[in-house]
Amino acid sequence: MGSTVNLKNKIKEANLLKLKEESVFKNFVTWFEIPAYNHYRSVAFFNYIYGIEMTTVELNGFAMGFFPAESGIGGAIVTGHGCVPSEIGPLIYLNGGDDLNNVLAKVNEAGGRVVMEKTYLSDTAGYFALFIDSEGNRLALHSKH
Repeated sequence: MGSTVNLKNKIKEANLLKLKEESVFKNFVTWFEIPAYNHYRSVAFFNYIYGIEMTTVELNGFAMGFFPAESGIGGAIVTGHGCVPSEIGPLIYLNGGDDLNNVLAKVNEAGGRVVMEKTYLSDTAGYFALFIDSEGNRLALHSKH
């Protein structure tokens, strides 16, 4: 019976590898938007915790503050009709750099709230932490160290 289970597991692993190789998409996320009630407060929050300067554009009743991204997945802070911050729903994991504590340490001071301190996942997955931003969005940070 053990050999049958092992064979089934090997077939399952081979099928998963084949599906991964045949996948049409390199990344399943191409863009993200974090809703905000107060655009300037939210942009200031992320500028502070990351030490960045977001570019802001206002168009058709919406304001967008863009996270700097040279390549890879980009995103923005968005304020306007239908943009409602929330502690529930999908969770976005933001890059915490080499050590997410460098960003997490600034969250409370910037007007947010840490809800889960840096937590170990595994040697390969690294660490994560959860926080609420200045607008009430639940977000996560991730880092390898």
